[in-house]
Amino acid sequence: MVRVKDFNIDSEYAAWLSDIKRRYLSAQIKAAVKVNTEKLSFNWSIGRDLVIRKAEEKWGSGVVEQLSFDLQAAFPTEKGFSSRNLWNMKQWFQYFSSVESLEKLHQLGAELQHSGNNHIIKLHQVGGEFDLPQVLGLVPWRHQVNIIAKCESVDEAIFYIRECILNGWSRQTLDNSLKANLYNSHGKAISNFPEYLPEAQSRMAQEITKDNYDFGFVTVPTDYKEDQLEAALEQNITRFLLELGTGFAFVGRQKELIVGNRARKIDMLFYHIKLRAYVVVELKVKPFEPEYAGKLNFYVNAVDELLKGPDDNPTIGLLICSDKNETDVRWAFKGIQTPMGVASYDNVRIDTASNLLPSAEELQARIRLVEEEINKSPKE
Repeated sequence: MVRVKDFNIDSEYAAWLSDIKRRYLSAQIKAAVKVNTEKLSFNWSIGRDLVIRKAEEKWGSGVVEQLSFDLQAAFPTEKGFSSRNLWNMKQWFQYFSSVESLEKLHQLGAELQHSGNNHIIKLHQVGGEFDLPQVLGLVPWRHQVNIIAKCESVDEAIFYIRECILNGWSRQTLDNSLKANLYNSHGKAISNFPEYLPEAQSRMAQEITKDNYDFGFVTVPTDYKEDQLEAALEQNITRFLLELGTGFAFVGRQKELIVGNRARKIDMLFYHIKLRAYVVVELKVKPFEPEYAGKLNFYVNAVDELLKGPDDNPTIGLLICSDKNETDVRWAFKGIQTPMGVASYDNVRIDTASNLLPSAEELQARIRLVEEEINKSPKE
């Protein structure tokens, strides 16, 4: 370690150094965003030129391939000038330059301005009619190529754009979410959130729940029980957290609460960082029954009373069953004032190999039979 002569460190110096570090990191982030935005703006301009100039009509169907050849010859060390990427630029411009798309991107920009997320660079007023919408400047190019290639509507594409910005999704996370069809399952759980939560919290609570959860990453035996499903999910907790969505932190399985001198155990307990609330998850390997709502209501109230801190928002409950009927759920919710939702799950894998092995009970029965045969045999 290098030592400097004639230097006396104190709290003021330490605070100054900390402030310099913070400013430098902030400058790095802004520079990276600015470089990314400039590159995206260039890509947008190429796509715009191909469309507005009607390049194929004017210069022939091979114009994109020729443009690719000429740009690579002019800038041999630069990547991104393949004909395929140029076609992506054209498709990207066409996808987001319609009046409908621009209006929805503007709405997203307004939402981001009021999101309170300090990691989002302040958006300025957009420029000319055909300039890059600045919301798109916050998402990496390859993310956007994947989005326009796999989304069937502008609403779906903007949903993923929004998630990438707010949650800082990597390309792998985006790919996993696209494969899981997050857009169509996201925020669709049957719930009473609008009735018993403030509007902003209700909207967020609805957004973090799904209509159906894909448990294809767990393997359980035939006729599996709830504790076996819980154990399989805990063993694959990283994958389960990904399936639940961004913001969930795992607190524990079979979380014990003492209520009225009795130990009560919650199947799985989570804390949602953005919602700032505990989430009680109860698992049922059977279709929804009305009495399940009452039990979940009890656990949500218990967490509110025993665990929720003064800065936490009200606890929400999430019941995940093998199936559900919306009418059953809605009627079961009547009279319950704790916020809760009900979803289903599917695609669990059955371990057929374990079916070939005898159960513990069967082994014990066989041992007893062998012992009886030994006792019956004549002694020498």
